[in-house]
Amino acid sequence: MRTLIETQRQLQAGEVGSRDLVEESLAVIAAPEGEGRRAFLTVYAERARREADAIDAARAEGRPLPPFAGAPLAVKDLFDIAGEVTRAGSRVLDGEPPAEADADAVAQVRRAGFIVIGKNNMTEFAYGGLGVNTTFATPLSPYDRAHGRIPGGSTSGGAVAVADGMVPAALGTDTGGSCRIPAAFCGIVGFKPTSTRVSKRGAFPLSETLDSVGPLANTVACCAALDAVLVGGYGEIEGPLPAHGLRIGVLEGFVDENLEAPVAAAYEAALKRLAKRGVRLEKIKIPEFADYVTATAKGGFVGAEAYALHRRWLETRREFYDPFVRMRLELSGNQSASDYIDLLRARKWITAAVQQRTQRFDALALPTVPVIPPLIAQLEDIETALTVNRRCLRNTALGNFLDRPTISIPCHAPGSAPVGFMLMGETLGDRRLFAIAQGLEAAVRGS
Repeated sequence: MRTLIETQRQLQAGEVGSRDLVEESLAVIAAPEGEGRRAFLTVYAERARREADAIDAARAEGRPLPPFAGAPLAVKDLFDIAGEVTRAGSRVLDGEPPAEADADAVAQVRRAGFIVIGKNNMTEFAYGGLGVNTTFATPLSPYDRAHGRIPGGSTSGGAVAVADGMVPAALGTDTGGSCRIPAAFCGIVGFKPTSTRVSKRGAFPLSETLDSVGPLANTVACCAALDAVLVGGYGEIEGPLPAHGLRIGVLEGFVDENLEAPVAAAYEAALKRLAKRGVRLEKIKIPEFADYVTATAKGGFVGAEAYALHRRWLETRREFYDPFVRMRLELSGNQSASDYIDLLRARKWITAAVQQRTQRFDALALPTVPVIPPLIAQLEDIETALTVNRRCLRNTALGNFLDRPTISIPCHAPGSAPVGFMLMGETLGDRRLFAIAQGLEAAVRGS
């Protein structure tokens, strides 16, 4: 399995051709025994081949090329592609007009030379952390695939595509954990940036307040490179900060409650490895997390803003919604204008209070998800699915509410159930968090 950084190096060195990489991606996606038919909703096979041939010809002639010219990439189904209806993993929008232009994020990756190989499956309208899609089928987590476990959502297809080697990286979104939950459940790296850093224009919204656009890949450096492209750069990567002496606040209470045994064991083992590398670990409790729970009890920003967007379709195309998504949307209609104003105020003071408590740390540490990937068969009952969904989102959603960059790194032993280790940085401190995460990655992974 090539990482994105390896792919870039091999292309630039002439060790592999872009057409070769495209054909490899298409072959893995089309493999009858694989998850490609569930991980992708659209595959741009012929366009990808044409673009690859043009890049190979340009490289052979010695013409200057952008840094990732010829590297395959997948994008979530909620990003606009010019000339296509943006479905967002649903049939509700089938009658909407096609997009007039690519989403800004898609335009940025094309500018850097990436070949968009296809659009990934996702939780319908990105509204859920499970990754289940009853309309287009659910791609399976690589773990215990014979028994069928969820991939995490909402960027489900993107995570599976990277984990299975269909593409070296994928473009996703994260509103409450949608890059990091599937990364944790599929054993890869997922990053949520500060929400305002990457343009969201042309990405179908879930919550305009909390939405963010982020990468999924196999390493921290790969995510950092793609993030640099998304903010207008060319894949620049800062060097890793030395692990020795970094001060990490280990969150205690709320985020470490009721962890499944494999999660608790892998997380604690990762903390011990960090300590052995000279990382200064200090436990910290955040009492304001209880206030966060109270403030978001009626659905929070996601519920209010998603309901406002979907009201007209709930009235005219209700039958096309996934029942799980429809129920959550309709329940969210109970928030009043005063509830929303209270939520805005609560977010402001909770964010300030948490900032005051944590400013002495280089980053915060917490488990990405408190459970290993649940079996799909266990989620057929909607009430059970709601409970598991809330549990999956519990830790990751904090990063969105506080608007802090957050990254999930695998910390489980090879062959065991996937577990994510999450690092949280300061608002707009995204690039510093990448440098910290690169310095800690080997210890977190146990390599």
